[in-house]
Amino acid sequence: MTTPPRISCVILCHDYGRYLARAITSCLDQEPGDYLLQEIIVIDDGSTDETAEVCRRYRDSVRVVRRDSRGFGPTLTDAFLLAEGDWVAPLDADDWFHPAKLRACAEAITGERLFIEHWEYVVDAAGRPLVTDPHPGGNTSTLLVHREAALTLLPVVNEIFFHALRHAGHGCVLPVPLVHYRVHAHNMTDRHTPGVSQRYRADVCTALAVRLRTMAAEPPAWTTASVLRRMAHHFHAQAAGHRVEAYVQTGQRHACWRPLAAMLAGTIRSCAPPHPWLRAIASAVTGHPQAPLRELDNNGAGDTESDHSNTRT
Repeated sequence: MTTPPRISCVILCHDYGRYLARAITSCLDQEPGDYLLQEIIVIDDGSTDETAEVCRRYRDSVRVVRRDSRGFGPTLTDAFLLAEGDWVAPLDADDWFHPAKLRACAEAITGERLFIEHWEYVVDAAGRPLVTDPHPGGNTSTLLVHREAALTLLPVVNEIFFHALRHAGHGCVLPVPLVHYRVHAHNMTDRHTPGVSQRYRADVCTALAVRLRTMAAEPPAWTTASVLRRMAHHFHAQAAGHRVEAYVQTGQRHACWRPLAAMLAGTIRSCAPPHPWLRAIASAVTGHPQAPLRELDNNGAGDTESDHSNTRT
C-alpha cells in the first residue's frame, strides 16, 4: 500500500499581515484527500506590521519562524530547508489556496513527477475577481514541489529555479485554478515601470542557466548532464528574450539585436521551437511589447501576467 504524500504548506510573509489570516485559513481548510498535511509554516521575513499578532492567533495550528528581513530568495530557500514534508506548497501571504488545492495536486503525483503547477484566479486587493477567466500559473503560489528534488537546486533567487524540474520532464501543469492570486498596489513585482520586471526576469533566468551548467559536473538523480546543459541553453534564451522585451518597453529597439542573436543561439542549442524568437523579432520590429504594461488603478488592478519575479531583494 502506497503511503500518502506528506505536504508542507509554507507561507512567505513580509508586511502582508492584513492578508495573512486568509492565507493561513486557506491551508487549514483544505479538503481531505490522499495526502497528509504535515505542517503549516509561516516565515515572517522581518515584518513590521500586524503579522506577529496574526501569527499569535494561530499559534496552536501554525509553526512560525521569525527573523530579520533577508529578501524573497532566501525566504523561498528557507521554505524548503525548514519543511519536513515530502512535498512543499509555497504560498505568498497575499494569496490564498482554493480548498481543493492539496487534494487535486496529490492526485497528480506519480512516481516520476517532481513538480506540479496549476492555474489561478486573479483577484484585486479586496479579493474581487479581476480577470473573468482562470489564468495560467507559474508563480510561487501555484506550485507543489518535491522537497528532495528542490534541495538540489538551492539556494534559489526565485521560484523559476524549480521550473527546471518540469523542463527536465518531471512536471505537469493542471489547467485548474487552485489559488487566488492577488494583484494590488503593494505587490513585490513592479509591473508598471517599463523594463523593470523583464530585466529582473532576465537576471533570474541567467542565474538559473549558470546554476544548471554548474550542476552538469555532478548531476542530481533526477536528470543527466546533457539535459542540464540543454536546459542551461534554454534559460539563456529566455533571459535574452526578457531583455528584448525590456528594450521594447523602454523604447530602445536599437539595442534588441544582440539579445535577439543570443536568444536564437540558445534556442538552437536547446532544440526548442522557434516561436518565442519569432515573436520577439516581431516585437522588436514593430515596437509593440509582448506584455503590455498596465498602470495600477486605485483598487490595485494591474498587469495580470504570471508573477515569476518577486523583486524584493
